[in-house]
Amino acid sequence: MFGARAYAQNFTQEELLKAIDTAHIHGRKLYLTVNTLLKNRELKGELIAYLTPYYEAGLDAVIVQDMGVFAVLKQEFPGLHLHASTQMTVTGPEGMKFLAAQGATRVVAARELSLEELSRMHQASPIEIEAFVHGALCYSYSGQCLMSSLLGGRSGNRGRCAQPCRLPYQVKNFKTRDYGKGEFCPLSLKDICTIEILPQIIEAGVTSLKIEGRMKQPSYTAGVTGMYRKYLDLLFEKGQENYQVSEKDRKYLLDLFNRGGSCTGYYQMGNGPQMMAFTNEKKTGEVSLQPKTLKEPIKGELSLFPESPVFLTVSCRGESAAAFLGEVQYAKSQPVTEERIRQQMDKLGNTPFVWEGLDIQMGESIFVPMKTLNEARHQALEELQEKLLEKYRRDKAEKMIEAEMKPEESASSTERSASNYVSYGVEGAIPVYASCETDEAAEILCREKGIQGIYLPYLLMEKYLQAGLSQGKEMYLSLPHITRGNPPKGYLDQIQKWLKEGMTGLLVRNLESYSRLAELGFSEKCVLDHSLYTWNDEAIHFWKNQKILRNTVPLELNEKELRHRENAGSEVIVYGRLPLMHSAQCVRKNTTGCNRQEDRLVLKDRYDKEFPVVCYCHPWKTGNTKPEGPCYNIIYNSLPYGLLKEADKVKALGVSAVRLSFTIESAGQTQQILEDFVAAYREGRVSREYEFTKGHFKRGAE
Repeated sequence: MFGARAYAQNFTQEELLKAIDTAHIHGRKLYLTVNTLLKNRELKGELIAYLTPYYEAGLDAVIVQDMGVFAVLKQEFPGLHLHASTQMTVTGPEGMKFLAAQGATRVVAARELSLEELSRMHQASPIEIEAFVHGALCYSYSGQCLMSSLLGGRSGNRGRCAQPCRLPYQVKNFKTRDYGKGEFCPLSLKDICTIEILPQIIEAGVTSLKIEGRMKQPSYTAGVTGMYRKYLDLLFEKGQENYQVSEKDRKYLLDLFNRGGSCTGYYQMGNGPQMMAFTNEKKTGEVSLQPKTLKEPIKGELSLFPESPVFLTVSCRGESAAAFLGEVQYAKSQPVTEERIRQQMDKLGNTPFVWEGLDIQMGESIFVPMKTLNEARHQALEELQEKLLEKYRRDKAEKMIEAEMKPEESASSTERSASNYVSYGVEGAIPVYASCETDEAAEILCREKGIQGIYLPYLLMEKYLQAGLSQGKEMYLSLPHITRGNPPKGYLDQIQKWLKEGMTGLLVRNLESYSRLAELGFSEKCVLDHSLYTWNDEAIHFWKNQKILRNTVPLELNEKELRHRENAGSEVIVYGRLPLMHSAQCVRKNTTGCNRQEDRLVLKDRYDKEFPVVCYCHPWKTGNTKPEGPCYNIIYNSLPYGLLKEADKVKALGVSAVRLSFTIESAGQTQQILEDFVAAYREGRVSREYEFTKGHFKRGAE
C-alpha cells in the first residue's frame, strides 16, 4: 500500500499474512516496503492500522524513506526492525551513523557508491549495508528525482514513476548517431549485473544483496536469485581466489532480461558511456524456468500398537509436536502393511513439509483406519506449524495513533496555521530569502533591500559575506546537493570562522552534510532544503527535535495539502528552475566527453521542450579546479516555477519565509524577477506577466 511499486500486482492483506507465515516456516525473513513519502492523512489515518496485523504476525522489518514514518514506526512498533531505503540517498558514513543513532538496523546504500565508499561506511557503523546487485539502474539518485512528478504528476517518491528518463531526447550541440530507429536516449542506463564482482562486494562489507524483482515475472526473479545464490555458495565454499563465473551463466542472466546489455554499475566506475544503453530496447532470450516449490524437511515417529492410541511425533528445526488419538485394533482378517501406512503418511499435500525420515514402529497383525492416520498427521503438522510460527508472533502494539483525527485536533491545527501568519498578515510583508549560483546574481542580491537573507556557495560566500552583513542580511552557506567523501581541506574550519564573523547558518541538502554538521554542534544553524523531505507533521517534528533552524516546504504537495501541514518554521520556494534530477552520470561526458568546465547543456524532448543540464564538476564550489570528489549533473525543468500572483495564498499558509532560487538566470533576468517578487510578497503589488509553471501548487502529486 505504501511501497515504491504502486502499479505492481501487490498483495492483499490475506496474501501478505500468508506470505509472512510461509517465509517463517522456511526460516526466511519477510520485509515490507513502506518506502514512499506519506501525506498527513495517510500517516495519521491509515499507516498504523495497515501495519498492525503484519506486525502481530511477525513481520521482520520495513524499509522506509520518510523520517516521519520512521519516527512513528519506531514508537508504535518497538519490536520492528527499520531499514533505511535507498530513497533516503545515503551516500556516506556520516548519514549511516546518524540513521543508526535513530534506530535503523540496516541502510540500503545509494546505488551510485563505489566499493571503497561502501567499505568506509561499513567500517564507520555496525549496522548492516544492503546494496543493489542486479536489475534496473535509475538515472537519478533515488529519492532525488522529480522528473516524472513535475512533468506528468506521477511521483517516484510515491511509487508511480513513469520513467521519462527512458524516452528519447536530443542533446544540443551533439550529433546523434544512429540508435535503432534514430531515437537516442541519453538518460537510459544499462541494467546492473554484478555476478562477476560478488567477492569484492562482500569484502566491502555488504551484508544483503538486493535484486530488483517486484515488477518482473516470477521466472526472472527465481532465475536471477538462484544464480546469485549459486555463486555465493561457491564463493563461501571455494574462496575468492577460486571464484569464476562461467560463460553459460553470464549468458543465462542476460537472456532472462537485459536493457542494452549490462554493466557492473558504479562499484568500479564513477560514470561514463560504458554504463549507458542509449536506447530503451528490452531484450530476453530463450529461457524457460519453473520456480521450485520449497518444502521444509521434517522427521517423525509413528507408533502403532494394538489397543493403544495412534501416537505421532514430528520435529523441525528444534520444534516438535505430537498427535495422540484413536485406537489401533487387532486385524480381524487382512492386517495393514507398513507399506500401506507409509503411503498414507506420505500424503502431505499442500502442507509446507516433506518427510526427511519417518520411523514407523508397529505391532503385528494390526488394523488402523486411514481416516485416523490422516487426522493424526493433520493434527501434528498443524501444531508443528504453529510452534514454528509462535516465536515470531507479537502482541498488538499498545499505542495506536487514532484512525482519524479528532475534531478538536483538527481545529487546533487550523488555529495554529492561522496564528502563524497573523504576525505579518495576509497582505503584509513576509521575509524573502534568495539563493543563487553566480557572481552576478550574488552582487544583485546583496544590493536588494527587500531581501532578508542570501544562500551562497562557498566561493561566493568568501567574496560577499561582509558585503551582505554590512547590508543587514542573513547569510547562509549553500552546501552541495550531493555529498560524497570528506569536504576539501579547511572547509569545515572556514565554516566555523564565518559563523564567528556573523554568518547565520547553512543550507543543507542531504543526510551526509547534516550529520557531519550536527556532530560539530551546528544543527541549530541548519536550514533543510526541500530534498530533505518533510511531507507530514511527524517528519517536521522529527527534525524539530534535532533542533534545526527551519525546513523547506516540499515541492510535491498542493495548496490544500499544505494547509493541513504545520508550516511555522518552514520556508517555501516561490520561484526557481526546479531540479528534475540529480545524477552521478554526466550528459556531456556521455556524449562529447568530459572537460570539467562546469558546462551547461540542453536536452530537447519530443514536444520541443528544452531542459537545461548543469554540470557540477566541483560540487564544493571552493574555486579549486582540482577534483573534489564525485561530480554530478542537475537537469532543470524547461520552465521556471513561479508563484507570483499566488502571493496571498502562499502567505495564508502560515510559512515563516519565502525563497527565490536563482540558478541559470542572466543578471538582467535576476534583477527583474527579484524586483517583481519582492513587490508581490512585501508590498502586495503584481505588475508583470510571466510564463511560469505552478508545479504542484494546484494539482499535487498522485
